[in-house]
Amino acid sequence: MDRMGDATSTAPLAKRRVLLVEDDYFIVSDLARSFEAEGAEVVGPAATVADGLALLAEAPDLDGAVLDINLQGEMVFPLADALTARGVPFVFATGYDRTMVPPRYAAVAHCKKPVEPGTIARVLFGA
Repeated sequence: MDRMGDATSTAPLAKRRVLLVEDDYFIVSDLARSFEAEGAEVVGPAATVADGLALLAEAPDLDGAVLDINLQGEMVFPLADALTARGVPFVFATGYDRTMVPPRYAAVAHCKKPVEPGTIARVLFGA
């Protein structure tokens, strides 16, 4: 069964598996808590690209991902490439402006921090 078909428009995160990739403990804790309260299963969080790639390898049935662009000085784009190859939708939640995003990700949603978890959910799952 397609996991994306399980969610309702009133609860965009219900029954979704979402990978969180963020190196700021407070931001990712708030995001994870909010997503779980809305019925999501949080995968991670990952604070590095390597950790994100490892979680992706272990979780083949992700519904979406939230990516910070800069993870401890390393850019997240190798993980974004892997998500794209798998067809997993994602958003960038970052303090960087859009000029830091490579042109190949021009169509990916960009949420400027600070951003509310509900906004990320709506952008990611279109509710």
